[in-house]
Amino acid sequence: MQVPSSDQLVAALSTMGVRGSASESSARHGLEQIVVAAALVDPAVRRLYASLDRTAQTAVAADWRELAEALVRLARQDTATRTALRDWLVLHAPPPLPPAAAPPSDGTSNAIGGNSVLHGPSVQARDIHGGLHFHSTAAAARTTMPIPRQLPPVPARFLDRESDRQALDTLRARRSPHAPQVLVVSGPPGVGKTTFATQWLVEREGLFPDGQLYADLGGPDAAGEAGPASPATVLEAFLIALGAPAVPVGVAQRSALWRSMTAKLRLVVLLDSAFTAAQVRPLLLTAPTGLTMVTSRSHLTGLQVDGAAVHRLDGLPAESAVELLAVGGGTRVSEEPAAAREVVRLCGRLPLAVALASAQLAVRPHRSVSALADSLSRGRGVLDALRVDGVAVMRTALDLSYELLPESSARLYRRMGLLPTDRHDLAMLTAIATSEERESEGDDAADLAVHALVEANLLVETAPSTYRFHDLVQPHARRLGEKSDEPHEREQTMRRFVGWCLSTAASAELLLTPSHRLAGHDAGIGHVPPAPLRSPEAALEWLDTHRKALIGAVRHCAKAGWHNSCWRLTDLMWPLFLRLRPTEMWIEAHRLGRAAAQADGSGPGLSRMLTSGAIGLRNAGCYDEAADWYRQALELATADGDVRQQSQAFNGLGHINLLAERLDEARTHFEQALRLRESIGYHRGAALSRRRLGETALASGDLDAAVSHLQDSANELAALDEGYEAARAHALLGRALKRRGDFDAAVRRLQDALNHFRSGSGRSEHWEARCLEWLGQVAQSGGDLVDAARLYGAARDILRRLSPEDAERLDDRLRQL
Repeated sequence: MQVPSSDQLVAALSTMGVRGSASESSARHGLEQIVVAAALVDPAVRRLYASLDRTAQTAVAADWRELAEALVRLARQDTATRTALRDWLVLHAPPPLPPAAAPPSDGTSNAIGGNSVLHGPSVQARDIHGGLHFHSTAAAARTTMPIPRQLPPVPARFLDRESDRQALDTLRARRSPHAPQVLVVSGPPGVGKTTFATQWLVEREGLFPDGQLYADLGGPDAAGEAGPASPATVLEAFLIALGAPAVPVGVAQRSALWRSMTAKLRLVVLLDSAFTAAQVRPLLLTAPTGLTMVTSRSHLTGLQVDGAAVHRLDGLPAESAVELLAVGGGTRVSEEPAAAREVVRLCGRLPLAVALASAQLAVRPHRSVSALADSLSRGRGVLDALRVDGVAVMRTALDLSYELLPESSARLYRRMGLLPTDRHDLAMLTAIATSEERESEGDDAADLAVHALVEANLLVETAPSTYRFHDLVQPHARRLGEKSDEPHEREQTMRRFVGWCLSTAASAELLLTPSHRLAGHDAGIGHVPPAPLRSPEAALEWLDTHRKALIGAVRHCAKAGWHNSCWRLTDLMWPLFLRLRPTEMWIEAHRLGRAAAQADGSGPGLSRMLTSGAIGLRNAGCYDEAADWYRQALELATADGDVRQQSQAFNGLGHINLLAERLDEARTHFEQALRLRESIGYHRGAALSRRRLGETALASGDLDAAVSHLQDSANELAALDEGYEAARAHALLGRALKRRGDFDAAVRRLQDALNHFRSGSGRSEHWEARCLEWLGQVAQSGGDLVDAARLYGAARDILRRLSPEDAERLDDRLRQL
């Protein structure tokens, strides 16, 4: 690893310091981290940095040069300092100046002006003999996914924690430059672990330009069910956020793809509220260029054994806690310093408890700090218990805050506690109000009620008009909702919530998959106004961000015996399953929906649950269970005379047999599906069944039949303006033509398909890689090993992100050339 030059560092330091840079900039914070690392080798460097004017108005180049030379000298001795310097320069060094003058020409050189820009391949040479060939790169320019920025927002007022920040800087600086970086922040509930970790990471975001990922590993969900988030579910969300077009089944496969996709990324991952080391391990970044930060109430000793560094977060320093109390208490806090110190002591100096106390003083401007201390003291329980975890005083502080709420806000607080979701927005909160409340209080009633909850620190705004509870507050709200509201009131709240999920999911379905709507089942969906969805993109975003609310609603319907709503909501969620492929949620929802449709006595509902659920089971590799579901769907459709559903079941059974390499059974089922679809004029379905027959013939070696089926399928799909499906048929046709020896025709088909999969609505990296590999096979069969290696290498590079096992297979191909 090359040591940065002093001139490089001086240039960067001068740009930041002499020309001016905010003291809170990412460059300044990055420099402070370098100083922290270097100070472990030579403490004098910290004093040298501190002597510089932080405003950079009076510092001169000589001051920065002295610091630069000291840092470069220490980098030659210390790996951590050297790594920190290199990373910082990559992000913050100014671009090099153009050369002062070009060398004199001898009459044979090519001159390119300083303002010239060259696009594409170029050659600069004096003489060229023979042919000159340019080979374009195999992989076309890819659509760039937005860089994920998932860290939760931090409060505008973040107090102190300077010593904790420095402790984390020190732990990170001590790491081995070649080992994965894992930091654990532990501490009791309410101590501010998430806020502190987020603030520290935001201050250093410049060190991680490839993005930020966040997951709440949490405990039981809002309904008290399910338990901690599974690694498989979290990995699925991470892979989708990084642009994986397909997510494999199983933790091992997803973890392998996760490691491949993040191998060279400078990425930060925040895993919040972890329970065990086993829950965290599959989610860790394994590359030294990234950082995994974990928050937990425990020390996660298992991760320490693996090399993680742990920092325990305690309550705020007393002075900072008093300052936080004064945010709401104003001058009363300074007028009663002893009482203020008693309040923060009773709150265990936990930021959440102190913030609640501060909000109570703000709401009651004539209440003394002494009176607040007395209230907390009477309700706190055993003092020793308070000093351990602050739970009793937290409950007391929450009770006092709740008692000060206006009636509309208190009512909304109780209702929100009942909802099985971790995300609340105004559309949802407006929906759970009764029609009488909306008429008497107005359409903005929910907004006003939420505002009071935010002011009382009972709710946190995470985005415009979007809110969440702290993990200690939601159980309090749920307990009050279950205790204070009558059973019929709780049922009304949940009925309106489920109705809102149904109506908005129905709107999303019409925007994303309009042909999926089950005929004759629109009645009753619109009794609660849906959230406004103005585009397919907005519909998909709503499904993605509310997936916990949707599966929570399905679970509640199953438990409450609302059978019709249970299976109908599952059916309306089809675009979520189709586009985002959350495998575990897919299977769970359809198992619940299947039982609900049976209890509801709905044949169409049961048929949809069986065929849609079988696809989820098939994607999860559960072939036997998926086949059983398809057979049940076939029996049901046959009894009902539903030809289209019969063909769907036959086609599904054929696909499972094809995947299991039972080719005769697959062919029989696809032929049955084709006959049924042709009999009812379902042209698109018939073309898709024909393509499956072509795949089956190709797998069995009947190349003439494969070419015939695939040619017909491609033509029919193109005539129906099904560009993506037609391109898949063309790709398979190219493969069949290659195996039959028609190399030129194969290349034309594969190249046409490749162009389609590289852009626009047909974009598919999975099929792009398949086309590249098959083109490589054509080149290898024709004896062009150089082109074959180029194409195999391009396919392998894509598959490293999508399917590590297939990437290894291509590595083997390359070694055998």
